[in-house]
Amino acid sequence: MKRVMIFGGSGAGKSTLARKIGEITGLPVVHIDPMYWKPNWVQRSKVETRALVLEATARAAWVFDGNHHSTFEARIARADHAIWLDLPTWLRMWRVSARSWRYRGRTRPDMGADCPERFSAHFIFYWVGGYHWRSRPKDVALMKTLPPHINAVCLKSRRQVAAYLGELQKKGAEV
Repeated sequence: MKRVMIFGGSGAGKSTLARKIGEITGLPVVHIDPMYWKPNWVQRSKVETRALVLEATARAAWVFDGNHHSTFEARIARADHAIWLDLPTWLRMWRVSARSWRYRGRTRPDMGADCPERFSAHFIFYWVGGYHWRSRPKDVALMKTLPPHINAVCLKSRRQVAAYLGELQKKGAEV
């Protein structure tokens, strides 16, 4: 386990899982959100985001959390593990709502600088709630077309995520 790609809908727990895998394995964690957002929620250009992603994926080792489907191919080309968090919509909506409250007015640790958390019903209902028909088909397609050298796993519940981490903890960094 040297390069792990984690993807899934908003609120699925990508950043948390990446952090925990990084703690267990010692691999450096890379979050895509700071590559996507400049301070004060200014979106970077696609060219700039792609360049930052390619720079990060060129590193020898990483746990890379985030979607940004236009860079999936580049990340998959370097990954040896792919983890798809396909958790239920209701859970992801609840998590994003709770996260908005917990970090309100402050920047989350996995977010770009000076991007204070804010509650957005539009984001929760349109993006988080709409993942199932908007982005999930792309994730399904990705899982079906992964190269054979990639150790792929789909985790569909909090219990499965906990079991995965428990197994990883038992095995240590040699996974």
